[in-house]
Amino acid sequence: MRWFIFAVFCHCLIIVNSTIYFEERGIHLAKSSTTPMMEQYYEIKKQYPDAFLFYRVGDFYELFEDDAVKGAQILELTLTHRSNKTENPIPMAGVPHMAVDNYVNTLVEKGYKVALCEQLEDPKKAKGMVKRGIIQLVTPGTMMNEGPNDAKDSNYLTSVVTTKSGFGLAYSDLSTGEVYATHLKDFAAVSNELLSLRTREVVYNGPLSEKDRDFMHKANITVSEPVKLEGEHAEISYVEQSLTSNAEKEATRQLISYLLSTQKRSLAHLQIAKSYEVNQYLQMSHTVQNNLELIASAKTGKKMGSLFWVLDKTHTAMGGRLLKQWLARPLLSVEEIEKRQEMTQALFDGYFTRENVIDALKGVYDLERLTGRIAFGNVNARELLQLSRSLDAVPVILEALKQDNSPALNNFADQIDPLKGVAELISTTIVKDPPILTTEGGLIREGVDAQLDRYRDAMNNGKKWLAQMEVDERQKTGIDNLKVGYNKVFGYYIQVSNGNKSKVPLDRYTRKQTLTNAERYITPELKEHENLIMEAQTRSTDLEYDLFVKLREEVKKYIPALQKLGNQLAALDVYCGFATVAEQNDYVKPNFHTDNQDISVIAGRHPVVEKVMTAGSYIPNDVEMDNGTNIFLITGPNMSGKSTYMRQMALIAIMAQVGSFVPAEQADLPIFDQIFTRIGAADDLISGQSTFMVEMSEANDALQYATKRSLVLFDEIGRGTATYDGMALAGAIVKYLHDKVGAKALFATHYHELTDLEDSLDHLKNIHVGATEENGKLIFLHKILPGPADQSYGIHVAQLAGLPKAVLREATKLLKRLEAQGSELAPASQQLDLFNEPAPKVEEPEVDETSEAEKDILDEISNLYLADKTPLEVMQLVADWQKDLKDEK
Repeated sequence: MRWFIFAVFCHCLIIVNSTIYFEERGIHLAKSSTTPMMEQYYEIKKQYPDAFLFYRVGDFYELFEDDAVKGAQILELTLTHRSNKTENPIPMAGVPHMAVDNYVNTLVEKGYKVALCEQLEDPKKAKGMVKRGIIQLVTPGTMMNEGPNDAKDSNYLTSVVTTKSGFGLAYSDLSTGEVYATHLKDFAAVSNELLSLRTREVVYNGPLSEKDRDFMHKANITVSEPVKLEGEHAEISYVEQSLTSNAEKEATRQLISYLLSTQKRSLAHLQIAKSYEVNQYLQMSHTVQNNLELIASAKTGKKMGSLFWVLDKTHTAMGGRLLKQWLARPLLSVEEIEKRQEMTQALFDGYFTRENVIDALKGVYDLERLTGRIAFGNVNARELLQLSRSLDAVPVILEALKQDNSPALNNFADQIDPLKGVAELISTTIVKDPPILTTEGGLIREGVDAQLDRYRDAMNNGKKWLAQMEVDERQKTGIDNLKVGYNKVFGYYIQVSNGNKSKVPLDRYTRKQTLTNAERYITPELKEHENLIMEAQTRSTDLEYDLFVKLREEVKKYIPALQKLGNQLAALDVYCGFATVAEQNDYVKPNFHTDNQDISVIAGRHPVVEKVMTAGSYIPNDVEMDNGTNIFLITGPNMSGKSTYMRQMALIAIMAQVGSFVPAEQADLPIFDQIFTRIGAADDLISGQSTFMVEMSEANDALQYATKRSLVLFDEIGRGTATYDGMALAGAIVKYLHDKVGAKALFATHYHELTDLEDSLDHLKNIHVGATEENGKLIFLHKILPGPADQSYGIHVAQLAGLPKAVLREATKLLKRLEAQGSELAPASQQLDLFNEPAPKVEEPEVDETSEAEKDILDEISNLYLADKTPLEVMQLVADWQKDLKDEK
């Protein structure tokens, strides 16, 4: 509590001192009028009406008016007021300038923009009003102060422009400088790309419809207006130089213009834009990526439980980001895939090479983001040393690769420039343990600059002189506890305790400060040396900063080479991860063929499910689909593993086309161009669609756009509507996939009537997940077997879920009535009366007073194996039977 009171007191003191400072300069006018400072604030605020304006006043950034009210609530700040004695006091809230990044990050993460208004001149030297200006506009898409948990995440700003033929789209991660551009045919494709990129902000040049704006809001994407810059800008022409599409160029220009406008500095780290076509990669919609849980768990949104979680054995942040990019865009080129496989195989075979490389990679910092900070001018001395130490690891990596017999590893090493000169330049300039701040000295090694060494010598001699002065003054005055000290407010002083004040020679000493237990004095001699020391210290600090800036600008010249090196080390990190995962989990290298779409996966496994299960407990399954089989119609109980089997196939295909080895004993695969899924049942909150509408929309995407080279996964199509409607739709979709599309498809269903389609569709094959019933209990075999399932076991699954026995008994009776009516379902009108109809007449004894509960208990007793039960379990069973009989009465 005392610390809180002290902090508030200091804040108020600064505000009061600032007010006095302005008043002394004639700035504070009549209290009833707007002061020049507030006029300056309002003028700057007009330029950034949609942003929080952090206005620098002394050691604080202040928020005023509505920004203060809203900011105080979001940031949990104390709301005060300026000009309290006026009729309309101005709401005000402030944050210390040293901690401003934390407050800015909090606002930006919530989707707001923050404009940082800085003092552009020293207030002590300013004549009249201190000049201020915006030094940076921080937005959701341009935030660079990532936390340790975000190191493997990219933060994309996306630019979208409308054209006659569709849309141009460009995106960039400002922290790394990467830029990509493409063109898309419609807004649906744009929205899918925005969701797949997980973009935080989009710069859009046209009017958004209410529907599209609602989509942006629900997707938590900040929409910003384009900025027009005057004159030519080297960054724009440099970044767009390789683009040929006018739509891509326009989107890229809009992107870079916005970055230049918001960051207000040179962006030397921006890379040449890379053009891409969506169909150059295995296409998967944002929904498919979520359904398959490639990057994050669909339930938790966290890494654990995703394919990325299984494959991520990277040791650098840039390696983790690259792996995410590869998972989102698997390759279509067999040649490119095999290059990745060759690197993975070499590191898989070369255990010691791999371990040596991994050990060296552990010492490599995030080169991509370090270069961004260098370009931004906000890198500190410690981060430059991180860069130097990272570069020191490169020769170790190269030696390990070159000593291996693999041509792939040798060739990879030949492409790497270790940039020894940069590492040496930094390490010979910066001290081993520099301070975080670059403006307070202590950064530069001795011997780097002769003038700096002279300043330091003067300071060291001055301090020796002060120590000697303390000894001399003690002898002259006879005051044993006299000491010479220093603080930032009062400078150097001689301190004497109150008990020795009578011994002070007042002819030489001048009182400077009174303390509770002591007095502080100054002498002309001490003041003279103070001026000498302070001058040397000030000039030394300024010179050190100048030398640091010179070093930073020299390193900046190597940014393109550093970015290239970062990309190479990131790829090597991913390859090492692939090899490690393959070794630990017993993966194999898949083979590809392009002359047909045959699938042959022997003993395939789901990489994520296998990871969370007890070792050796996962049941592997084959997927054998030759030229004569395009559709597997899968039946079997819920929870038996149908969805797992389907996802397993898709994940194996994705892993293979990323360049990873796969969880199987053998895998021969085609190259898939697209993957479509309809798995799971949930409303789409972003588009505002119901479960069944989402189901039909996803089914339509596959039917409209899938080709013979696609993979389609449909799970329980038609369950979101009435039984007849659902069965009819499911049957028609299967037939359309078979007759019109021709893609490889896995179709899971509970409509057993559909299994008859095998008789009429030549390329459809029935398979099922095995299950058996023992002692009245359902046991899942988790094994794929040929032919249809004999029943659904729905009531058994309900029993496993723990439904009340009364419900299970009633369900069993209704099932028997349906079965007694024949294989076909009753008309819909009769279904409505099913629960009210008496049971159909069945031959049975005329007198049977045994209740249903008693019959069930007798059945259980007849199927019970006492040898498998403990005495306690038998007692519990008897207690349950007794309770059921009482409930029946």
